[in-house]
Amino acid sequence: MSIVPSTVSRLPWRLMVLVSAIAGFGVIVLYSAAGGSMTPWALNQLIRFTLFTGMALTLSRVPVELFAQLAFPAYGAVLIALIIVELIGGVAGGSQRWINLGFMQLQPSEFMKPVIVLAVARFYARLPVGETRRWTAIWPALLMIGLPWALVLIQPDLGTATMIAAGGVTVMFLAGLPLRLFIGAGLALAAAIPIAFSFLHEYQQKRVLIFMDPESDPLGAGYHISQSKIAIGSGGLWGKGYLQGTQSHLDYLPEGHTDFVFATMSEEWGLAGGVLLIAAFMLLFRWGIRVSMRARDRFAALVAAGLTTTIFFYVAINLMMVMGLAPVVGIPLPFMSYGGSSMLTVMLCIGIIMAVDRDSRQGISTGWR
Repeated sequence: MSIVPSTVSRLPWRLMVLVSAIAGFGVIVLYSAAGGSMTPWALNQLIRFTLFTGMALTLSRVPVELFAQLAFPAYGAVLIALIIVELIGGVAGGSQRWINLGFMQLQPSEFMKPVIVLAVARFYARLPVGETRRWTAIWPALLMIGLPWALVLIQPDLGTATMIAAGGVTVMFLAGLPLRLFIGAGLALAAAIPIAFSFLHEYQQKRVLIFMDPESDPLGAGYHISQSKIAIGSGGLWGKGYLQGTQSHLDYLPEGHTDFVFATMSEEWGLAGGVLLIAAFMLLFRWGIRVSMRARDRFAALVAAGLTTTIFFYVAINLMMVMGLAPVVGIPLPFMSYGGSSMLTVMLCIGIIMAVDRDSRQGISTGWR
């Protein structure tokens, strides 16, 4: 008879060790970014990760059926919150993204990232498989994605709007919609880019133009990208050494503890550190996809794959952004960038995926929904 309680032994310890290792590395990098101090970033990051890990483990005990039942109500609640943001939301830095609750600033758009996956997955799980190629299988999902996307875009928050659209469209693709639909949509989007560009805010237009040619304004709008490239390149193969980074410590690298934390890390840990970090994220994605493949019903499979892809977009967009391969859109690097909102979102995703994993392992699903 094992002395370890069954509830403890059944926890996904390998996953928890992997995620804790990534987050622990993030705390180490933030400690260095602060010049060798746990404040103001590293300690807060560690506390948040501990609290959100408890939240994720709690979510992992929730039956998948409950997530399915709450998908549409949760979507409606967050959509209403986004409308409230437009009406009475707080403004900071030229953006209107938050609701002041007194004890905290609530950013509803962050919750929409996992909720849009749940809602679109619920829609297709209830739809007969044979109807996925009809127009009635397309426009409701597009409407569900388009409403929050538009509300977030006008805040303005291009990065979060992109993540919401990417998560929802990914579920549509995984649900089995015709490939020609996505090819046609991609071509139409490419054709509409010049028109959409004219509707962007001036700072967003400048980000796109600087992405095309960052050297055109190296001390102005292109400063972030230029300094990020310098920091990453100067790290070389093995890095300058822990606490030895100059770009971040001398404040040449802006936002070295948030959006550009990968550049801060790469300067001190080099290519080796970057490769190991990316490999750790790949193991996380591999786990999520395996959970999706083992899921016992359509809703669970779409949710696990969709949420895994959401985390993937966080990582991919941030890495492309700091390397100058994509415009700067303010997407943080999970577990590494300082901030509570992104960590909350990612841990919500992991907690729900763990619930799907637990459901499939226990075999409590009764069939396809």
